[in-house]
Amino acid sequence: MDGFIQFFEDYQLLIYLLVFTIILGFEVISKVPTVLHTPLMSGANAISGVVVIGGILLVRQAEAGDYFSLGLGLFGIIMGMVNATGGFAVTDRMLEMFKKKKKKK
Repeated sequence: MDGFIQFFEDYQLLIYLLVFTIILGFEVISKVPTVLHTPLMSGANAISGVVVIGGILLVRQAEAGDYFSLGLGLFGIIMGMVNATGGFAVTDRMLEMFKKKKKKK
């Protein structure tokens, strides 16, 4: 328990910043018009790619016994890849709606 309290005290500002950005991001994205979702999905895919690269770097630099850093890096890689894959699938599906349908003869 002392380790958790020490971790919280050391990273208190970063934890508050993370919570603030999560709330702010949710509020901003929830107010976006439907027309802008496709460009935003492409931007989110790019950000997910950065998260994946960050996770890879974290795993690579972590020591073999540092399970917290290894687990956090693995979690970042998995979540980034799920988000990027899902984002590309949704973007592709939305772009299909704008393609002209071929007329049957």
